[in-house]
Amino acid sequence: MSQSITTIGLDADDTLWHNENIFETHHKIFCDILSDYHDTKTVEKQLFDIEMKNLNLYGYGIKSFTLSSIETAIKLTEGKIDVDEIKRIIERCKEMLDHPVELLGHVPSIVQQLSESYRLILITKGDLRDQERKIARSGLAQCFEATEIVSEKTSSSYARILQRHSIDPKQFLMVGNSLKSDILPVLDLGGYGVHIPYATTWIHERVDSPPAPNSFFHQLDSIEELPPLLEKIG
Repeated sequence: MSQSITTIGLDADDTLWHNENIFETHHKIFCDILSDYHDTKTVEKQLFDIEMKNLNLYGYGIKSFTLSSIETAIKLTEGKIDVDEIKRIIERCKEMLDHPVELLGHVPSIVQQLSESYRLILITKGDLRDQERKIARSGLAQCFEATEIVSEKTSSSYARILQRHSIDPKQFLMVGNSLKSDILPVLDLGGYGVHIPYATTWIHERVDSPPAPNSFFHQLDSIEELPPLLEKIG
């Protein structure tokens, strides 16, 4: 494998293990709870709007999603929602927090393989306790030299991570499912970005104009294609 790249950053949610599908299931249940008051489109839009309004206060993750769900339910029902239904929302979100970590295909073997030739850093955002729990349950923790859990993924947050670990951006490659959070900020710093799309992407993580493929940006269908790409880059 090429050693022009010395360090690989790996996103966690929807890159190493499933995450968005858990939220999709909750959305369906949530819309069903509010179906006597509003149609699905209205519920989804109001929930997203409230999530975005609360983002700076709550950050990312299931706990913040729970608070926004409850606020949405109260607002859309003008306070008429039954206490038992609020309890149902809370219990469902607890189930989300306790959901098993389901690794994507080929992830264990590929991560292990990469760790033998590269410094690996897990870089994820969201609720600290929830992310730590998932990392511990994943069985992959020993493959990573370091773990970075940040409140937001921006060029400045990546720059701080690289500086903290004495990494030259030109020798750093970031792998993730989100162009907005995982790829574009690293490209801005002069690093490499490998986009591996997940089946679905949260609206907040979508970008209108993805970068054109070039020597620094690549898109793959599966993490299994990453080692051959690293050979090619080299």
